[in-house]
Amino acid sequence: MKSVLDVRIENIVAELSGDGGPLPLVGFTLPSGVEVPMIATAPPTLNAYFAHYCAEHGDAEFIVDGTERISFREGYAAAIDVAKALVGGFGIQPGDRVGIAMRNAPSWIILYMGTLMAGGVATLLNGWWQGGELYDGIADVGAKLVFADAPRAKRIGLCGRAPTCEVVTIDLTLPLAEALKPVTSRAVGEATLPAIGPDDLATILFTSGSTGQSKGACSSHRAVVQGAYSYIVTALTVLQLGTEDGTIRADRPQHAILMTVPLFHVTGEVPMMLVSFALGRKMVLMPKWDALQAMQLIEREQVTNFTGVPLMTWEILNHPDRHHYDLSSVQSFFAGGAPRPPEHVRRINEELPAAPALGYGLTETNAVGCGSFSTNYLEKPNSTGRATKPLVDVAIFDDGGGMLAQGRTGEIGIRTVANFSGYWGRPEASEAAVTRDGYFLTGDVGYLDPEGYLFIIDRKKDIIIRGGENVSCQEVEAAIYEHPMVAEACVFGLPDERLGEIVGAVVHFHPGDHPGEDALRAFLGDRLAAFKVPVRMWFSPNPLLKLGTEKIDKVSLRNTYRQIFAAEGVPA
Repeated sequence: MKSVLDVRIENIVAELSGDGGPLPLVGFTLPSGVEVPMIATAPPTLNAYFAHYCAEHGDAEFIVDGTERISFREGYAAAIDVAKALVGGFGIQPGDRVGIAMRNAPSWIILYMGTLMAGGVATLLNGWWQGGELYDGIADVGAKLVFADAPRAKRIGLCGRAPTCEVVTIDLTLPLAEALKPVTSRAVGEATLPAIGPDDLATILFTSGSTGQSKGACSSHRAVVQGAYSYIVTALTVLQLGTEDGTIRADRPQHAILMTVPLFHVTGEVPMMLVSFALGRKMVLMPKWDALQAMQLIEREQVTNFTGVPLMTWEILNHPDRHHYDLSSVQSFFAGGAPRPPEHVRRINEELPAAPALGYGLTETNAVGCGSFSTNYLEKPNSTGRATKPLVDVAIFDDGGGMLAQGRTGEIGIRTVANFSGYWGRPEASEAAVTRDGYFLTGDVGYLDPEGYLFIIDRKKDIIIRGGENVSCQEVEAAIYEHPMVAEACVFGLPDERLGEIVGAVVHFHPGDHPGEDALRAFLGDRLAAFKVPVRMWFSPNPLLKLGTEKIDKVSLRNTYRQIFAAEGVPA
């Protein structure tokens, strides 16, 4: 039976997206031939999206970074300058991939906007990668140009392989106009910006699957805009609910979001950054996550929206100085990337000033999927919620691609106009990721209950989700095997209260001297981003357990060492 809140949500969404509503629907035909709903009044491209909302919000605060404050009008003007310099000075043409390898900063946002306005494809490189990983991402998509802050530029320069494209270093310690001078100073004449359509490629984000090296997930302008609008519908629904219930004041200050998540993550890009344009919401930047600084910024900037991985809310909840800060402006504590334990959900609801919320989406769906909040989340804390209406359809599939009935367990599929176009340069992987009817196969295993709530119980892909960051077990194993003394290795996730999972490994060496745990970890640290390096390693004197096919029995090893890890009781 539907909850009272579910019925209210459905009624509000129907009003918003129905005939006569502000966000009416039309049909869009996927490559599979299936028609799915699309919001008709959404701008056709991100370029049009930026132009419309930056003009609408004008002098309202857009970005806050330390003492620097930038309005929507100022941000758009800076992006236009960047776009013209890219076309006239750098020779960027429609479809050229332009990499961004930087921590969160005003320059990141403006370079993203300017790249798209110039017709380029914003290629979001993982800022936590080491030099070799950054090089691989740049080379994989054939980037024509890369913008990097000083630390990432240094990593690329020291990796031993030189990219074939130009790498422009951006000094993030400078105010926005100064930081962008290496770009804007290259402007030549009055460059004409190209016309871009909804089918043109807009973004490439990298995602770790079970096959080792990260794949570049490509999305069109239409898909990214519709993904943002899916979240806009949810935001308007929550606003209407709060207005009806009297929990949101009519004289509330400007909406503000604390940018806790890296902008190269789809959560940082779509529901956090892009949705802020439409809501006129100022983005309060943090150079890196710190719970104390987060609380200080929430109080100072009257932050209304907190979004992050579950670890972040948990650290605020348990911070010894929490009661010294006024967090009452926050309207919801939203999390994604990993589940919250039910006890965490209960404590957040009881001890923080706003209700918890949870979302489920993937890079390939532009963060769109399911969501749950308020009483629905409290009543079903183990669920990721219902499919987000009006755009999302969720189904469960068996190993043969057949759709399963409600209550049956299988692989979760998501179908929406916001889904990605495919993986860059990997047609076979792209085809395998989508069903004949246009559902993206997530690699997560779960089931739908009678009310349509999705429960995730396992993962089909060989990945670890550490604090919202996907880690490919195969990629970590490949790095371990680079050590000449390693004979066999098996990598798997270990449960962790703070991060959800951490990386664990068991290794068997060739006969002779071999490195200790710290030495092997240092060896891996030169090859992998820090979040991929195993936190706990075991060394087996015997060859690792095999299946009948002589493949390493990963399931049995994972279960065995998870039990050992639990018995050790050593905090990560």
